[in-house]
Amino acid sequence: MSAADRLTDALYGAGWSTVRRLPEPVAVRLGRTIADLAWKRRGKGVLRLEANYARVVPDATPERLAELSRAGMRSYLRYWMESFRLPAWSAERVRTGFEPKDVHHLTDGLASDRGVILALPHLANWDLAGAWVTTKLETPFTTVAERLKPETLYDRFVAYRESLGMEVLPHSGGSAFGTLARRLRDGGLVCLVADRDLSASGVEVDFFGETARMPAGPALLAQQTGALLLPVTLRYDDSPIMKGRVHPPIEVPESGTRAERTSAMTQSLADAFATGIAEHPEDWHMLQRLWLADLDPAKGPA
Repeated sequence: MSAADRLTDALYGAGWSTVRRLPEPVAVRLGRTIADLAWKRRGKGVLRLEANYARVVPDATPERLAELSRAGMRSYLRYWMESFRLPAWSAERVRTGFEPKDVHHLTDGLASDRGVILALPHLANWDLAGAWVTTKLETPFTTVAERLKPETLYDRFVAYRESLGMEVLPHSGGSAFGTLARRLRDGGLVCLVADRDLSASGVEVDFFGETARMPAGPALLAQQTGALLLPVTLRYDDSPIMKGRVHPPIEVPESGTRAERTSAMTQSLADAFATGIAEHPEDWHMLQRLWLADLDPAKGPA
């Protein structure tokens, strides 16, 4: 392991071991302080966040984009502070820490035993939403995690999410899809963060007026297993309680080739994501390139 990898792993380890023991007001202030310092440095992540927000809010002035990116960094650090502390939260705190609307789409789907796929963008705190599902609804689920470097950091994330009641599969290796399909055929629940394609072989969608690529997995799983596909969007407000919405199911088109059906379903998923992101862009933690026009390294910041 390189020195940089050891440092990265040590910093995350310190976060999980130290931040969880801080009084909540102290953790909140710490997160905001770190966010403001990072925002003032105007590093690549902040510049990329602003460039992404410019797609979401095309009429925003430079001053408005700066305000959004500052709020976005504060939202991002709120996610991290909450995530570091989540394993120490009581079951009651988890149950009351998230208030989703239209959750009947999920509970009705689970009751049908046909299997359910929840697909989310990088909005607010998807780990808290997952912990709420395992605690409030007492429903375990399976998810997929990007294999991070160093390997010890990936292991930390897997252990963390497993402590919240999730079954975690590595994104790489090719076996995840088959395992997810088996869980769904058994009537289980699968949750996938699905607004950024990690394979470079996803589906092209129109997203805020430009072409982006999103993973085909949710649509393919729904077609192959008959599972219900439900988009979910999340948001923060000024309270400690995260809000969210379970959107109506995305149906499999009755006609068309498999590729055409997959394309149509993924576009519907992107449209649902766009609704939630447009309403609360500052809670969309997309600090990476997303649109195809930005994937050329010669264009814009990373």
